[in-house]
Amino acid sequence: MKQYEKYKDSGVEWLGEIPEHWTFERMKHIGQVTFSSVDRHELVTEKSVKVCHYPVAYKNESVDNNTTFPQGTCTDSEYANFQLLKGDIILTKDSETANDIGVPCFVKETIENCVCGYHLAQLRVNEANKINEAYLFRYIQSKNVSSHFETSCNGVTRFGLGKPIIENLLLLKPTIQEQQIIAHYLDHTISTIDILIKEKSALITKLQEKRKALINEVVTKGLNQNAPMRDSGIEWLGMIPEHWEVKRVGLNASIVRGGSPRPAGDPRFFNGNYMPWITVKEVTGAIGKYITQTESYLTVEGSLNSRIIEPETLLMSNSGATLGVPKISKIRGCINDGSVAFTSFSDCLVRDYLMLFFETHTDIYRDEMKGNGQPNLNTEIIKNTPMPTPPIHEQLEIITRAEIIKIRIDNIISEIQLQLQKLKEYKTAVISEVVTGKVDVREWKANQPPTRSAELTSKPKGE
Repeated sequence: MKQYEKYKDSGVEWLGEIPEHWTFERMKHIGQVTFSSVDRHELVTEKSVKVCHYPVAYKNESVDNNTTFPQGTCTDSEYANFQLLKGDIILTKDSETANDIGVPCFVKETIENCVCGYHLAQLRVNEANKINEAYLFRYIQSKNVSSHFETSCNGVTRFGLGKPIIENLLLLKPTIQEQQIIAHYLDHTISTIDILIKEKSALITKLQEKRKALINEVVTKGLNQNAPMRDSGIEWLGMIPEHWEVKRVGLNASIVRGGSPRPAGDPRFFNGNYMPWITVKEVTGAIGKYITQTESYLTVEGSLNSRIIEPETLLMSNSGATLGVPKISKIRGCINDGSVAFTSFSDCLVRDYLMLFFETHTDIYRDEMKGNGQPNLNTEIIKNTPMPTPPIHEQLEIITRAEIIKIRIDNIISEIQLQLQKLKEYKTAVISEVVTGKVDVREWKANQPPTRSAELTSKPKGE
């Protein structure tokens, strides 16, 4: 795409050169910046409203009357000050990570009975100023501004943007006609990219589901499609090969629960340098099959008040929303009471086949635990879980086949994820280049396709 004819030095490091005829304005001179107080007042208040709270504003680039908002309350004065009106821009003003600061969300239409919630700033342009709200939104969305906010915010464990930082943000001002063209161009181009991102994300989900279904098939039905079958007598399992047995997990594996030193956080036990501390986060967050490291360690005394496991031990999370996730620890360490360990196996069961079975059974465990308050998968439930048990040589063959399935599909998923990353990077680059005048879109027409995106839409091998 072509550039403008003449440029000048903006005098601002994070903006660089800009078109010669563009001007500057600070945010405080073109509109109001207000920090929401909704959910921070002490009144059990009069008015029931929808609240655009942090998660909604952070996850959505725009909101309208079709957006789902949580219910909340506010005072009459808060409603008057923070109702969402067409053209408003909602901005994340504090967060646990600096790169989540200053994320904008555009209000596409006035939303009845809905207010801006706490942890958010509300930007509203004065009618007298010649600023296109959609252009302003894209400008704040650009990498230049987000990086400026990230480096300007305050905090150590939690980060925040002070009101002066937002109010003194330098806004580039092309002519109002250019602003409108830029806004239309970016709406068109970004919507095209977002469709591609959505399609790629949906394809990854389908491949993950296919991966799960194929592994479930070999774990519960075997590799021989012509094998005689019989009813297992278990509803979720259905038919199994005639020569397979159904045995409870506890008959072939020894299970112990982890232990957490008490009281939690006691320096006698925690933040030491003696023994790796394998928490539920390590079990559920490990990439791939194995746990290879931990974020923290226990002291010697802490390890004596926990459960020590040896390398190559199969673990499974047993509580909370992420229960039922199996992993193998490659390190010697201590596990907390949010996991169980399988310490030994009979001659009838291979550890990795049991892990595959648990991978297929995770959703069943979670469904069974629903409605029980804090979900808890205790050792008795696990011991009494019936599982299809083929002969050892078939278990080994199933393990090999499952690994082939995982590698084949995971390679395709990795390729699509790379394409997704490129699309997201391209989206960021397009916004930044256009709103800072690095490219000239004044002659763009709506029927022109966005540039460069075609190279990012190719299908991965094996799709």
